[in-house]
Amino acid sequence: MAQSPPTSPTMSTKVATPLAHRKRRHSAIDKSIIDLTGSDDSKHSGHKAARNGAVAANGNTPSVTPKAENGTSSHATRKLEDENDDSGEGESEYEDIVDAAELEPWRPLIEGEGLDSQTASRLRTTLLHVGPEKFLHDALTAAAIPPDILGTAFGLDPALFHQLGENRYLHVLGQIVVRSYYKRRKLPQFNTIDDVATLLRNSKNIMVITGAGISTSLGIPDFRSKTTGFYSKLLERGINEPEEVFDIHEFDYDPRTFYQLAADLLPDHKHYSPTHGFIRLLQDKGKLQTNYTQNIDNLEELAGIDKHRLIQCHGSFAGATCRKCGHKVKGTEIFPDIRAKRVSRCQRCKADIAAQAAAPKAKKAKKRISTPYGGRSDEEIDDNIPEPGVMKPDITFFGEQLPEDFFDRFTERDVKTIDLVLVIGTSLKVAPVSEMPDFIPHHVPHIFISREPIEHVNFDVQLLGNCDDVVFELCMRAGWELKHRMVPKGLEVSVEAVEDFGSRWSVKRKPREDGKVDGRP
Repeated sequence: MAQSPPTSPTMSTKVATPLAHRKRRHSAIDKSIIDLTGSDDSKHSGHKAARNGAVAANGNTPSVTPKAENGTSSHATRKLEDENDDSGEGESEYEDIVDAAELEPWRPLIEGEGLDSQTASRLRTTLLHVGPEKFLHDALTAAAIPPDILGTAFGLDPALFHQLGENRYLHVLGQIVVRSYYKRRKLPQFNTIDDVATLLRNSKNIMVITGAGISTSLGIPDFRSKTTGFYSKLLERGINEPEEVFDIHEFDYDPRTFYQLAADLLPDHKHYSPTHGFIRLLQDKGKLQTNYTQNIDNLEELAGIDKHRLIQCHGSFAGATCRKCGHKVKGTEIFPDIRAKRVSRCQRCKADIAAQAAAPKAKKAKKRISTPYGGRSDEEIDDNIPEPGVMKPDITFFGEQLPEDFFDRFTERDVKTIDLVLVIGTSLKVAPVSEMPDFIPHHVPHIFISREPIEHVNFDVQLLGNCDDVVFELCMRAGWELKHRMVPKGLEVSVEAVEDFGSRWSVKRKPREDGKVDGRP
């Protein structure tokens, strides 16, 4: 009988972090990690030793922390550390490797490089039935599969075995096996777009997770589309680490980079998309429990989403705060600076500086110091000259805490009561939002709507196309009417199966008689 993994472990990540980002600082999930390496004085050498002794040092069986009565792990994630470094940096390294393997799994280029697809699939199925402890013990001892070959079943490049060394590699292998075991599994009874329409009609407590893809029809770019995304445009401009534009440490060091680029993300606050209208329709029908949005455009408010049903996971442009004195203003007050690509300074700080100008001045101390934007000055600068603080939009940068209501609402209410999850317009690559599906009970259906498929989350149905077109077709099949100025009269949509996938569907607008595809008059 298949084991049932815990479905509601404690979420510990409270900082916005891109998956597989080089600055990842936090462990993502409170789950047991199997120690395959044993004590530091126990060393293995070569594949033979790995087969016979990797599961546990000194002949001991690896231990997984017993589950609590409620089915959750009874302790926090085991801290993985470098053999020669107890600083915790090793844990981040292992997390990055596992993240990368999930997002872009290794595939053999020639026959014999790793396990064939059928064997790999059989091993993953075995893991789900017997659990990670027995699986690793049997695979590495009874079946005598070399660890670097076993790792290919989970997307690990076999070259990592030699690059990392045996003990480090076994840490990674244990971690990815455990993560695979806890990962959400597809529900076999949901496969078609009509299944999704039925779920919409029958569900009463729907959780919607949205990303930038629901706003692209308004001219606001998403972040990770290969050619049109905001990050791809930054790469074209020579910014090799696009995510650093939204890194709080980089912003504090030099806010000019952000201000030179942020204008592309500003909404006009005059229109919202049909997908926003779809979420509002769910609310009007009494079906929307919570909308977790990763968007910073604040268009949910314009669409009329109840603030008590809205969690802005990454904040928004609705407000701005001085990084020096904490003064808060409406976001629209700094929009002129953002559009002019100049750093916005705090007006309260300026007023305070002006009020103090007539006061007796302290003795000037001149020395060679850092400039306001970092770097070093070659001239003597008066370090007593006050500077007004920099205004930062109230969006959550990488490295900043997410709002507490995100965690409170999700863990205390939504995870216990929702009956359907819709993920729309997001590639789910930023933690902790990317980890939400693995914390929801596995019996709750999960539907994915976006242009490109994703592989690192097991959705029940993936509907691939422009979000506006997909939600229009879903409403049609559910017997609902989606009224919106951007939904043209007589719009027709085609739905075709994606080859080799029984639960993925391509959704596209049909061309009009005049050959146009957009369907607009």
